[in-house]
Amino acid sequence: MREFSTPSTVIVPDDANLTDDLFAKETIDPDRVALSRRVDGSWRDVTNAEFAGEVRAVAKGLIAAGIEPGDRIAIMSKTRYEWTLVDYAIWSAGAIGVPIYETSSSDQVEWIASDAGCAAVVVETADHATTLESVRERLPELRLTWTIDDGAVDALVKAGAALDDAEVERRRSSAGADNLATIIYTSGTTGRPKGCELTHRNLLSEVMAACAGAHELLRDGAATLLFLPAAHVLGRVIQCATLHSGTRLGHTADVSNLLADLQEFQPTFLLAVPRVFEKVYNAAKQRAYASRKGRIFELAERTAVAYSMALDAGAGGRVPARIALSHKVFDRLVYAKLMSALGGRCTAAISGGAPLGERLGHFFRGIGLVVYEGYGLTESTAACTLNLPGAIKIGTVGRPLASMSVRIADDDEIMLRGGVICRGYWHDDAGTAEAIVDGWFHTGDLGALDDDGYLVVTGRKKELIITAGGKNVSPTILEDKLRAHPLISQCMLVGDRRPFIAALITLDTEAVAQWRDGRDASANGTGATDPAVVEQIQAAVDDVNRSVSRAESIRRFRILPDDFTEASGELTPKQSIRRSIVLNRYADEIETIYAEAGRP
Repeated sequence: MREFSTPSTVIVPDDANLTDDLFAKETIDPDRVALSRRVDGSWRDVTNAEFAGEVRAVAKGLIAAGIEPGDRIAIMSKTRYEWTLVDYAIWSAGAIGVPIYETSSSDQVEWIASDAGCAAVVVETADHATTLESVRERLPELRLTWTIDDGAVDALVKAGAALDDAEVERRRSSAGADNLATIIYTSGTTGRPKGCELTHRNLLSEVMAACAGAHELLRDGAATLLFLPAAHVLGRVIQCATLHSGTRLGHTADVSNLLADLQEFQPTFLLAVPRVFEKVYNAAKQRAYASRKGRIFELAERTAVAYSMALDAGAGGRVPARIALSHKVFDRLVYAKLMSALGGRCTAAISGGAPLGERLGHFFRGIGLVVYEGYGLTESTAACTLNLPGAIKIGTVGRPLASMSVRIADDDEIMLRGGVICRGYWHDDAGTAEAIVDGWFHTGDLGALDDDGYLVVTGRKKELIITAGGKNVSPTILEDKLRAHPLISQCMLVGDRRPFIAALITLDTEAVAQWRDGRDASANGTGATDPAVVEQIQAAVDDVNRSVSRAESIRRFRILPDDFTEASGELTPKQSIRRSIVLNRYADEIETIYAEAGRP
């Protein structure tokens, strides 16, 4: 058993809550820009005073509509300015926010709104309203609904216009640090989503620790464009951290227009999941080959990786002259163009949710974008560990943030402790008692701590595959490596109680189409059966197999005709694979893999 703790420097007063920053800045620094929002196709700045005034006005509307302290109010919307506005208004009215992913099905909406006992729901679109209406008769506690696209904000402001501002002050200040701030439902990869109870102390502990550790990123004059779901705990934390630190925050949910938004918004850092970085890298590589500059890109990539690795080598991080010279050349030819696509000011990013991979981490640092990987869960209010400026080890998820501890149990399970650990699961005392023991949260993830306290995540206990030969295999390591291949979209390993490990693979159809452009396609014209594509996937499998023993290697794979999607149920809203669903849905394909292997 190993353990590492970072000294306690974060102190959350017992009477503090998340709205304190908002209304303090309204008085202390009213004219500083807090957010930027899209209005009629262009970005408009919103000052501290303007945002606080809007929050107060919407909170008055909620109170006038009958919302009481402690009421649960759900928000079902994509990432947009109104998400943050309504979230802070809910807290300012003394209520509790319950996020619902905007892609949720009617069954999921019913479960969350029913389990949380929501008194009100704020939805974004008419389609969301229809989804909610289809289950409303089974939600006896639901009294109020509003639709953002149907003028919900203006209606609430109008409804509360006659209410005294003092009532908002009384409501918001009545919540202390240990009052419930939000119930966030986990993605439910293995069963019904569980409601994580996060208090104001939990969120403030996370915000204060992140801002203290990553002060070079979260600071006055910095800016970030949030395109991850605001319903996810990481999105919730970043909106609070930007307000706390004076970082300008923008929202966008249109990922198809992300590059244009980045050019206009000009963030100084980004928040993304590894898949985003993989797609940026793969797209750049494909464009290079399409323009007959593939060889240049490969040399530039090798130089970027070598340059980054040299920074970690001895000699005080001095880069050998040969590498430094090559890096200077490729900076002008390749790297500067890639960085310019991010808006011209972005030099850093925070990544979480899955491993980024060492080579990709070195590549991005080598071109000028330092990606700080972190680790955490909904139950730990997002990041409990994080690589930081001046304290980074690529290939790890960093050390514990201030006032947090990590312990590795005898079975390699990662355990977490600190002010960020949720107080429990809503309506689930048994689940709480099982997950949190003596203040330690049992994550279910597997990992290791190095001598300097940096954490490496190696897999998940419940996802361990035990082959017929008794070999324990953590599937996520190989899955993550395969997903980094340009042609692969998703990958899931199988082999529990089977003679060997196999893989179900789906293709990135857009990437395959670009790759096949100009090549001779197979007669049937489908990527899944194109011998050239199969050959590429086999090469990728062979490559990742070199990093593991034969017992852990992928012996066979099957390319599936359709990608895993959230809409079809194979992926959660945060893009994790629902393994049980995939196993059931593709049971015949799995049986065929092992039946064919057994034939002479």
